Amino acid sequence: MRSYRRLRLLVPALLCALAVLAARPTDVTDNPSDSGARLGTEVARLYEEAAATTQKYEAGRRAAERQRAKARRIEALLDRQRREIAVIHKDLGRMAREQYRSGGGLPLTAQMILADDPEELMRGHRAVWQADLAVNNAIEKSRRAEARLTADEARAAAAWQRLERRNAELAGLKQSIERKLEAARVRLQGQADASVAAGACPGAVRLGQPKANFSRAWVAPVETYELSASFGSGGTRWANRHTGQDFAVPVGTPVRAVGAGRVVQVACAGAFGVQVVVQHAGGYYTQYAHLAAVAVDQGDRVAPGQWIGQSGSTGNSSGPHLHFEVRVTPSMGSALDPVPWLAQRGVTL
Repeated sequence: MRSYRRLRLLVPALLCALAVLAARPTDVTDNPSDSGARLGTEVARLYEEAAATTQKYEAGRRAAERQRAKARRIEALLDRQRREIAVIHKDLGRMAREQYRSGGGLPLTAQMILADDPEELMRGHRAVWQADLAVNNAIEKSRRAEARLTADEARAAAAWQRLERRNAELAGLKQSIERKLEAARVRLQGQADASVAAGACPGAVRLGQPKANFSRAWVAPVETYELSASFGSGGTRWANRHTGQDFAVPVGTPVRAVGAGRVVQVACAGAFGVQVVVQHAGGYYTQYAHLAAVAVDQGDRVAPGQWIGQSGSTGNSSGPHLHFEVRVTPSMGSALDPVPWLAQRGVTL
């Protein structure tokens, strides 16, 4: 009877607990906007890790090259010492043969009895003894030098091997990060495409800004790039002529504001896909299009070099790149050639 009463009390408690769980807000993993923000942040973090690992790998590679050059110098010095020792041994052999032919095989007492001038003979023997001593000292010195050089060579080779192993570890770590980065890029681009298709712009990805103090008022929109389609070029992808400068970069590359300004548009529809437009002093506007993620909201103030988004391939795009445009109005149709415009402001592409 007691167990039945306990069961009657337990059932309502379980129902209440289920009701509370059902009423809880959806977890952030189920929220596409939050998921996209986390994914954009992950891509940015992986970019930084890949860059840092690449720098370590390159530093290790340069150190290995220096160690390899040092080992070659040691080997060359060792070879020269060996040649010098070979010459000394050759001279010793010649001296021994000369001594034998001049009666060096006889005991010194017999040589003195047979000699016309014993004192001259003794002076000659002293000279030979001194020469032998000098040669022996030279041989011993060369042997010690050879031993030191051999030890140095072994240490240099061991250090070089350690560097090679470290480089191999760094190369493996770099490849692992790049694989993770590529997978994250694919997911980031997929979410961006879905947002554009739905006509719902993704929320701003508040990326951790790098520690960069730009002394110049104007910078390039991406740090590392290859220039592709240029202003005014023709092609089947454009209704008339190309209205900006394209920067070929992988998906997720941080995109920077070229100068101080205010974000006047964040959009995600049409041929430009996800895009940001920034208004600058002097009546100029810059557009950053085909993005995979944005890091600003409309109305935000931005500084030169500040990350405002991540590159992608949304909209009418043949591959990952940043479409950068300079205009005299916020909307298309008033574009200027961005290359000379930036050049006038000290930025050479």
